[in-house]
Amino acid sequence: MAIHGNRVAVVDGCRIPFQKSGTGYASLMGWQLGQLAVKGLMARTGLSGMDVDQVIMGCVATDIATTNIAREIALGAGIPRTVPAHTCTVACISANQAITNGVALIASGQADAVIAGGVETFSDADIRVSKKYRKFLMDLTLHKRPKTLRGKLSLLKSMRPLDFIVPEYPAMAEYSTGMTMGKDADRLANRLGISRQDQDRYAEMSHGRALEGWASEVLKEEVVPVVVPESGELLSCDNGPRRDADVATLSRLRPAFAKGCGTVTAGNASFLTDGAAAVLLMHEEKALAMGLIPLATVRDFYYSAQDPTEELLLGPAFAIPGVLDRAGISLDEIGVLEVHEAFSAQMIANIRCLASRTFARNHLGRDKAVGRLSLDRLNRNGGSLSLGHPFGATGARLVTTCCRRMVREQSRYGLVAGCAAGAMGSAILMERT
Repeated sequence: MAIHGNRVAVVDGCRIPFQKSGTGYASLMGWQLGQLAVKGLMARTGLSGMDVDQVIMGCVATDIATTNIAREIALGAGIPRTVPAHTCTVACISANQAITNGVALIASGQADAVIAGGVETFSDADIRVSKKYRKFLMDLTLHKRPKTLRGKLSLLKSMRPLDFIVPEYPAMAEYSTGMTMGKDADRLANRLGISRQDQDRYAEMSHGRALEGWASEVLKEEVVPVVVPESGELLSCDNGPRRDADVATLSRLRPAFAKGCGTVTAGNASFLTDGAAAVLLMHEEKALAMGLIPLATVRDFYYSAQDPTEELLLGPAFAIPGVLDRAGISLDEIGVLEVHEAFSAQMIANIRCLASRTFARNHLGRDKAVGRLSLDRLNRNGGSLSLGHPFGATGARLVTTCCRRMVREQSRYGLVAGCAAGAMGSAILMERT
C-alpha cells in the first residue's frame, strides 16, 4: 500500500523490560503488561487519553478471557471508554500490522492520534484439556445434556483414563504444513549451507550488542521501568542478554529440533518472552501543533506472503524489495536497519537472499540483487535473539528502536522488517526530513 494523504508521524515509542517467560511477569496477564507500556508511553509524551482516537494492539496467544485484549489494555491504561480499540494477530508481525493499521487510519483522515503496539505472555499459556474431554464436557452440559444416569454413563463409555489427564499444549507447528519454525530453520540452514558456527557467531554478536546497548544506556531510553503488581518488584532492564553467549559456550548446546544432525539450538534461536511495547502515531501537523517533535514519519509499508513449505522464514527477503520499490529508493540508501531475529539461520538466510542475483531472478522477477544488509547498519543494539521475542510486541520494539537510532545516527531512512508464521513478511519504511 502506498501512503497517500496525511503525513503520519511516529512521535515516540517505548516498551517495558522484556522478561523470559516464567520469570519477572509470571503472575501477570497479558492486558496488564500492555497497559503498563501504554501508561509509560502517555507519561513520556504528556498525551491525554482524551487526545487518543484509537488503540490497536497485536497479540498472538490471547487469553480467552480477554479476546479483544486491546480494549482491556486501553481501559486499564485510563483511556476514555469512548475510544475504540481492536486487536490484530498476524503471528510475529502482529504489532507491525497494528502500527500500519494506525498509519492507514491517520493517513485517510479517520484519526489524528493512534496508540499502536503489542503484547505477549507465555508464562500462563493456554493449555487445554484433550479434545475428547472437551467434547465429553460439551455433550454432557450443553449439546446432548442426558437426563438419566444411563445416558450419562453412555457418554462416559467413550472415554479412556488418559483422556482426562493428558493436556493439549499450544500448537507450535504450522497448521497448513505441520512443520515447526525450528525444523524449518534447520532445513533452511541445510539448504543454503549455513553452518552451525555461522549461526552461533551471529547469536554471539546479537547478545554482545544487546549488552553494549544496556551498558551505554542506549536501550534504557526506550524502556519504561515497571513495578510488578503484587510482588512490588522493580524491573528496569531485560533479562535475556547473556554474557556467556560466546561461540565456545554456544557450540556445546545440543540441536533443539533435528536431534543429532541439526544446527539450530536454544542458543541461536529466540526464546519465549513476556513483554509489551507501544508507539504513538499522529497526524504530523497535529503533533507539531501540540508541541510534540516526531522521531520520524512513516514513508510506506509492504506485506508479503510466500510458500509456507519452502519460504516460511524468508519474509524480509520478499517484503523489503516490495517497500523499496514502492518508495523508489535502494537498500544502500537505508541508514538504519532493524530486522526481527527469529533464528540466526533465518537472519543469515535473508541476508544471503537479498544479496543474491539468483534469488532475485527466480523469486522476485528482478535482474539484479536487492542489495546487502550491512551488519554495521543492522540491529546495532541487539535483536530478538538476545533481547527477547514477545510475539505480539516485537514489531513495536523494532519501530521504536529504529526511529530512535535514526535520530541518534542522523539517518534519513530507517527500515523495519520481519517474518511470521504462515510465510508472511512485513517491511515498514521510516523517513526523517
